[in-house]
Amino acid sequence: MTAPTLTIKRRPARRRWQGGLLYAGVAGVVIYCLAPFYWMLVSSLRRSSDIFETSLLPSPVSFENYTRVFDPAQGFGRALLNSLVVAGVTTVAALLLATFTAYAMARLEFRFKRLILTLIIATSMFPVVSIVVPLLKLFTDIGWINTYQSMIVPSMSFALPLAVWNLTTFFRQMPDELEHAAMVDGCTRGQAFRKIIIPLAAPGIFTTAIITFIAAWNEFLIALSMTNRPGMQTAPVAISKFTGATTWETPFGSQMAAGVVVTIPLVIMVLLFQRRIVAGLTAGAAK
Repeated sequence: MTAPTLTIKRRPARRRWQGGLLYAGVAGVVIYCLAPFYWMLVSSLRRSSDIFETSLLPSPVSFENYTRVFDPAQGFGRALLNSLVVAGVTTVAALLLATFTAYAMARLEFRFKRLILTLIIATSMFPVVSIVVPLLKLFTDIGWINTYQSMIVPSMSFALPLAVWNLTTFFRQMPDELEHAAMVDGCTRGQAFRKIIIPLAAPGIFTTAIITFIAAWNEFLIALSMTNRPGMQTAPVAISKFTGATTWETPFGSQMAAGVVVTIPLVIMVLLFQRRIVAGLTAGAAK
């Protein structure tokens, strides 16, 4: 009787210990991920003379860095608009093409389909620098330098394969009987796709859109290479070219403030659509 009694007493303690380790691990991951963003926010609220302070809170709180960021001479407002145009058009175009392509890859049977899918995802693995130089020569010859399309088209080469791969996996998890039932009721395949499949695929499409938008919003190398006019630069490029009050001064405070401004739209977007994102990421996990 002694041994079972000891076992029963030890189980709650072991569970508490395991639960404590789980929460400690989660807390450690959260702190590790959020610490850089917290320090960026704190640094943006320091005065220029206090930028190298190591206190956890700014004292005193100053908004001079944000004032400098939105100084008309910096052109940061125009850069934000450029980033929004490039990321928005890239996301919409990638989703339109990827939705039809992924549906065809998930539903149609043809030779070499698996090879084609492999090639599609393989194209997104090429480093950006490998395509920048030939595209720069091509866009110079056709007069595309300092245009939106010179940034959107190269971004599509990486956003589209990712979107196709994600949506193909999502469409495969949807049963074929959905279209068959709609066609029995009188719908064509196109109507079944538009009225049945697209609404049901909304979580996966939303998740893919968010991932694509974030990737296009943060893109730097392509935008840096394809533009040399300040009026066409995106926000990441504009931040890299911030200048200080003197030649030898690095504007850490202004760069931190600009980083906060660039991050805020992404945070708001994720908070607004977090339920759809979670639904898209977990779709098909349980049947």
